[in-house]
Amino acid sequence: MIYILSAIFLWSSLAIIIRVSGAPVHSLIFYSCLISSAITGLALTGSRYRSEMPKGKAYLPFLILGPLSLMNTFSFFYAYRNTTIANAILTHYTAPLFVAFLAPLLLRERLTGRVLLSVAIATFGLWVLLGLSPGRFAGMLTAGDRETLGTLAGLFSGFAYALLVIVSRIFARSAHPLVMTFFQNIVIVFLLLPFAGILKVPPPPLWTLAVMGIVHSTIAPVLYFRGLKEVTANRAALLGYLEPVCAILLGALFLGEGLHYKSALGGALILFSGYLTMRERS
Repeated sequence: MIYILSAIFLWSSLAIIIRVSGAPVHSLIFYSCLISSAITGLALTGSRYRSEMPKGKAYLPFLILGPLSLMNTFSFFYAYRNTTIANAILTHYTAPLFVAFLAPLLLRERLTGRVLLSVAIATFGLWVLLGLSPGRFAGMLTAGDRETLGTLAGLFSGFAYALLVIVSRIFARSAHPLVMTFFQNIVIVFLLLPFAGILKVPPPPLWTLAVMGIVHSTIAPVLYFRGLKEVTANRAALLGYLEPVCAILLGALFLGEGLHYKSALGGALILFSGYLTMRERS
């Protein structure tokens, strides 16, 4: 569990790095994944981890991690650009709902009452934290304009996130976290390589790329994949609700962003759902 929580905390600081860098997201993703691929690739050539690399065509299933991660990321940021931040976050974090019903079918994980209760509490807490009324959300879905596209993109990112958690859980049972991190990032690099020529030049500040490449694209996913060896997909997805809470707290601490009473109440509900999740046995 501590591996998952540590990864979530590290990822929650990503918004600060993106804000400070001022660079386009696709540029940050490309260069940070390139750095991570170099780091993990070099580690996997060493005698300690060389045997962990899949032999022959056994590596092919791992290639799905990159496209799923990229679909999740790009649809999420498309939602950011075309609808409100609150709406984008709310739709993105429908992932635990998808996982709750897909995990029993694809992973044979037991769907317990405590899991469903945790999902309900965390979802309500997210509504409160973001201050988005159900009526306004329904209006965005039916408007048929740019915000509708953003809302649908957010829902798609939640579904892609759910699939990524489930597929990662399948691989994490037997694969080394470094192997999973390497294949996820190297595939993203190759997928974005045709667009490298139109990425913003000059590249983002080197220190932001170093932080993202080492911390957010290497250490965090290695910790997350390691945690998925023991933690069920349902619990991992539910703990993901803690990411926006940590992001808000870090934003207040480092960027001077104000905290509203709704943030405190919604955050408290999400933390309580996280407590219930941690109490739930695998």
